[in-house]
Amino acid sequence: MSAAKGRRWPRRIAVAVVALIALAAVAIFAGDQIGRARMQRHVDVAVKGVPFRDDAAAVERGRYLFASRGCVDCHGAKGGGAMFVDDGKGLRIAGPNISPGPGSVVAGYTTADWERTIRHGVNPKGRPLMIMPSEDYNRFTDDDLASLVAYVRQIPPATGGGPVLDLPLPVRVLYGFGMIRDAAAKIDHTRPPEPPVPDGVTTTHGAYVANMCLGCHGAKLNGGKIPGGPPDWPPAANLTPGEGTAMTRYPDADAFAKLFKTGNRPDGTVVKVMPFGSLREMSDTDVRALFLYLKTLQPMPDG
Repeated sequence: MSAAKGRRWPRRIAVAVVALIALAAVAIFAGDQIGRARMQRHVDVAVKGVPFRDDAAAVERGRYLFASRGCVDCHGAKGGGAMFVDDGKGLRIAGPNISPGPGSVVAGYTTADWERTIRHGVNPKGRPLMIMPSEDYNRFTDDDLASLVAYVRQIPPATGGGPVLDLPLPVRVLYGFGMIRDAAAKIDHTRPPEPPVPDGVTTTHGAYVANMCLGCHGAKLNGGKIPGGPPDWPPAANLTPGEGTAMTRYPDADAFAKLFKTGNRPDGTVVKVMPFGSLREMSDTDVRALFLYLKTLQPMPDG
């Protein structure tokens, strides 16, 4: 190789590196802009709205759902809002005030607004709700939806504000390119409400309870990376039966129920990320029905 040719290679490598950096910058900029536009897109969802209720039975059922289905983790025990993700690196997510108090984001909500928000992850203006896990609530029966709304509408007023959604640039880019999806993008908006399901330790009731697990554990409940979760979150566990899955730790419903009350595995290790502040409020019937249902699933590989 001549000396001239030898001198060309470093220059060519430098040009290639600069070109790659430029392409990466363009991709990052494009992903960020696409993500911002996607957050503002209009999602057309036709709903009729489930009639308001205020009877004691509905309020009590709604209280139980609010306490046990994750609402407390995002909105706080009093409905005034709560910070539930703050990784100290720029990712901060807080649920808004949904009480009847000052700063409430649901003031003036109609029955249709409540249904779009809870079941479909869409606000009254048709925009996607970025932090509403509606894929877990999309399958609520009409009675459970009405009951949850009945409870929220009568809780004592609390002071709070709107949601907090501080997303680092890499998260916004991944969202822009569709690698992270909001709930409104995951939901089949034409799916009819679930039919009434009698309470009981049955696989039918267990399947209904398992709907609350879909957002993290996936449509087949075989776990994997939690969509939209911080990078240091562990993957969601595989809840199907079979060798090597999480369910092998729980030989019976008693062991499974203890997990929900303590947040610890049978060996004493702590399960991270799971919202045990809510899960420990689940009834014994719900937990045992869920265990029964999970044992009937087809074994699947992780994720």
